[in-house]
This record gives sequence, C-alpha cells and structure tokens, in this order.
Amino acid sequence: MSVQQPADEISFGRGYDVEGKEASVDPGSVLSFDSGYALVTSGLSKRFRNGQLAVDNLNLAVPAGSVYGFLGPNGSGKTTTIRMLLGLIQPTAGSHQVLGIPMPAGQIDALARVGSLVEGPAFYPHISGRGNLARLDAADRTASPATARARIDEALDRVGLLAAADKKYKAYSLGMKQRLAIATSLLRPRELVILDEPTNGLDPQGTREVRALIRHIAADGATVFVSSHLLAEVEQICTHVGVMRSGRLVFSGSLAEMRGDSASRILVRTPQPELAAKVMAELGLAEIRQDGLQVTADLGTVQPELICEKLVLGGVPVAGLETPRRSLEDEFVELTGEGFDVDQ
Repeated sequence: MSVQQPADEISFGRGYDVEGKEASVDPGSVLSFDSGYALVTSGLSKRFRNGQLAVDNLNLAVPAGSVYGFLGPNGSGKTTTIRMLLGLIQPTAGSHQVLGIPMPAGQIDALARVGSLVEGPAFYPHISGRGNLARLDAADRTASPATARARIDEALDRVGLLAAADKKYKAYSLGMKQRLAIATSLLRPRELVILDEPTNGLDPQGTREVRALIRHIAADGATVFVSSHLLAEVEQICTHVGVMRSGRLVFSGSLAEMRGDSASRILVRTPQPELAAKVMAELGLAEIRQDGLQVTADLGTVQPELICEKLVLGGVPVAGLETPRRSLEDEFVELTGEGFDVDQ
C-alpha cells in the first residue's frame, strides 16, 4: 500500500510559520516547482483556534492536465485544503503554489486563471440562469463589461444550458442548478478548475450530467481538481487520486497505480480442488486457499497462462480461471479505515 512520503524538493520562497505569520521558507526543505504541476503544496497545515488540526503537513503535487480526485471521508480535511489553496483561509504552516505562482503573494494573478466551486454560490430563484451569471460577472472587477454577454453565453454553452439560459433558476432541475454553479467558474478562460463535492446531493441523472461536464472541461485542456467521497466519480473521470485521512494525505498517485497497489490473485474453479492446490504449490504460488470447489493463491510473477497449462497437464479439470484484483473500495477502506459512499 502506497502512502505519502516526505515531499521531494519544491521551493517557494514564502510560507507560514506555526503561528500563521508569513515567513521565509528554506528552499532546501521543500519541493522545487515543476511546470508539470498545476498545484503544489509543501507542509501545508491548518490548526483552528479550538486546537483541531484539520490538515497536517500536506505535500501535494497535482499534474497539469489531470483530473485529480481528492478523496476522503467527510471531515478528513478536503474542504479546508481547498479553502487554503484558494486563499479563503490562511494556513497555519507550510507553503503552496497555484499554476506556478507562490501564494499568497501572487494570489491576484493566480486566481484570475482559476475557476472554483466551493459549497456553491447562492442564486436568485426568480431570475434566469443568464441573469444570475450576469450579476456574478458584474461583481468581478477584473472582468470587462464589454465582453460580458459573449462570455456568459459561452459559459452557458459549455455547461449545456444555453437553450435554458432565459428559464428562471427555480425551474431548473438539480443537475441544471449544479451545472449553472459550475458555469460561474467558467466565465473567463481557466487553466485550473477546483470543484468541491460537485455532485453532492444530486440524483443519478444530475450526477451523470456533472460527470460529463467535468470530462468536457478536462478535454478543453484545463486541470480539474475535484473533491469527492463517491468512488464512481473516481473510477469514471479521474486520472489521478489523492486520499485524505484525518487531515493527512495517505495516498497520492495515478488511478492505475492505486489499482496496481494490491497483489493480484488467481482463482481456479475445479471439481478437484485438492489436486489443483497441489499443482499450484508446485509452481511456487503462495497463500493458497481452498473454499469449496474454488482454489485461490497469490499470483506473484507467474503468468496465468502457465498456471492453466500446468493444471491441465496435471490432470486438473479447469471449470474456470480468473485473476480478480481488489476493488478500489477495498483500497480506500484500507487507506482511510472507513467506508466510502459507492452509490450513484
């Protein structure tokens, strides 16, 4: 099982001490920024006034162009991390960069290139989708009023709501409401889009709509950082995964690496399980177990084809042979000590 190791060198030049005051950072003690990453943190921590350590020494590197699933049970520190990344709250310790720009010094420049949805904006129910976006856009002092209409229509089109742009918000379905919320992060060109639980509370149809939208955003070249506690989102849209547990990052890597972490096993169905177990032992397989007419063992480096051949040559009638791997749910439970919501 992979766990987070101390970060390799990422240098920032500015950060926070344990009292939350801005302090210089020793470049030799943290990670050196690589343009291949959209988000990088080094030792990022947050302790609230009540003493709760919500995020503890987070070393995170999100590859540019990835769809990064930021996962963990409720209360594991996901939203607190996102708030620190966006400058909504101040870290207690550590440093981070957004799109290669040190924070908080470069916050204005960095966040102009970032779209985000954290706990959803409040919309006016009796105003149209276009009207709601127009009011939010007008509040952005860096946005040009001259291009507002074109940008709003483009954002609505990207989330599939252009045809419903003049419909009142109260008439939108749950999925449409969430897509409109995501549209607020797309009113200007974005290199990074950060979404906090974007399918939370949605029905299956709404969830599918938001998943499809995330794929479209990523296909346009943006890095998407999405926090979730739904395994379906990870398996269907994410290329990389970070798993939080009690404020700490316990796994970070590609989805393929997480799937490949556990040793695969081989399962043989046969009316002669004792003989099959004997042949598998002769091949040097470990952890051989019999359960009725099934025999399982750790596959190791032995090829399934060779095992099947040796079984047949050994007189074992093979009714079935497969190499099942542990599910992502099993991996998450082991990493976090808690179950995940696998519905939707």
